[in-house]
Amino acid sequence: MLLDERIWSLFKRHWPQTLTYWSVFFSFGLCIAFLGPTILDLRCQTQSTLQQITWVFVSQQFFLLVGSSVGGLFKKTLKSSLLALFFCTLIISLVFAVIPLCHHVILLSIAMALAGKAMGVIDTIANLQLVKLYQKDSAIFLQALHFFTGLGALVSPLVADPFLAEDSCVLGANWTTNSSSPRDLQHLRSTLAGHGAALHNISHVRLYTEGVVVTRVSYAFWIMALINLPVPAAVLALMSHERLLPCSRSSPRLLDADSNRSPAGDTDQGHGSVFSCCNPAKLRDRPATFFIIHSLGGAILFITDGIIGSYAGFVYTYAVSPPLLMGHKMAGCLDSIFWAAITVGRLASMYLSYRYTAPKLLTVSLVGVILVQCLLLIFYTSSVFLFFGTCVLGLCISSVFPSVLAFTEDILEYKGCATTVLVTSASTGEMLLQLLVGSVIHSQGSYSFLLCGTVASFIGFCLFLLLLYIQNIHRSQHTDLSQCTDMKEKPKTGDS
Repeated sequence: MLLDERIWSLFKRHWPQTLTYWSVFFSFGLCIAFLGPTILDLRCQTQSTLQQITWVFVSQQFFLLVGSSVGGLFKKTLKSSLLALFFCTLIISLVFAVIPLCHHVILLSIAMALAGKAMGVIDTIANLQLVKLYQKDSAIFLQALHFFTGLGALVSPLVADPFLAEDSCVLGANWTTNSSSPRDLQHLRSTLAGHGAALHNISHVRLYTEGVVVTRVSYAFWIMALINLPVPAAVLALMSHERLLPCSRSSPRLLDADSNRSPAGDTDQGHGSVFSCCNPAKLRDRPATFFIIHSLGGAILFITDGIIGSYAGFVYTYAVSPPLLMGHKMAGCLDSIFWAAITVGRLASMYLSYRYTAPKLLTVSLVGVILVQCLLLIFYTSSVFLFFGTCVLGLCISSVFPSVLAFTEDILEYKGCATTVLVTSASTGEMLLQLLVGSVIHSQGSYSFLLCGTVASFIGFCLFLLLLYIQNIHRSQHTDLSQCTDMKEKPKTGDS
């Protein structure tokens, strides 16, 4: 059997919640990937400059970070968690529907801020709830959760592609002689896939801000709004299934302890927002290793999610620059190949995480990331190897986030704030490392793109080795403390 009876029985027991959380992450992926391909058409719609429209990226990324930080506030009961997921997924559909009506860049930035906040809350709550449901068996289900992110990220550009303008979508008075060619626009779209951080490479392209707007991208957003609508409906159906809606005739169902309460059995302890995790009352009497494990887990995901964000953002820029000078159309495939490899890797990791422990998976994944980055440095003049390396890098790095999350929660016995801290750290790393790598490429040249990734990979692996060392110390301290407690209780038992 691919899965033993225990895992299968767990899934059958919790399948409504599990499928709902997976579908919610499809919504997350759908929203995170649409902006890059459609950004030029949105520039035309808002009649703004490239510098102005890139603030939309900043707005989405910043509020995604904010949402991740405060998402834990909604975890106290299943009802509050599902209500938050319902409203967040509904907001994403509404934002998709409203985007075509935003004819000013400020309005579009506000819409993307709302979507980013909703995405951050989804990211934290869905991870939290799956960890609470399955605890020590959560790794395989977390891998599946993040597979659905990749699936949504693949669907979004495919929906948008038929409606993107092939020529200039703002026609100026003398557009027949001065407008940008389709080749320039394809180059722009691929460059801006990096969340607008490579504007120095595209300053030569002339784009109109005044004139007749000709774009059909509105249809893409309305289609994505419809595709996403079943997700809030699924959350609502789960609430009805759990009898959490006001219209339910009977009282709420008596869910399992791991569905209603934190694994520690205390709803006031454990996960919350990043700020509530810093409550001194909750941190009193914690060993130093407790804080170090949180920090190291967050630092690893800061690095690895930063590598994903920066590689997806700048691999096109690297490919079209010397020494490769790859064609724009061919280079534009690299980003799609990278995300497809991540999606396939997470699908494969669903089985691998069942067969192997999280430390073994993480060791192989992080060593694989280092080897691929080093080989990309060595064969930096080979276009063929860039495609091969992109594919292998996506496969290797795909399982890191779910594995680190499951491993860190297991070390802390589900009593800390690991999920909230790790999700927030990953969002921060994806935003900040992308900006850092972009500035280094701007000042040092395209080759520094691979160098930054290699250095970051080595740092991430060293942090993981340190986490393994601290984990042994933490568990030995916990064992000693348990033995002391047992010895104190034995005399009391004898006296009675």
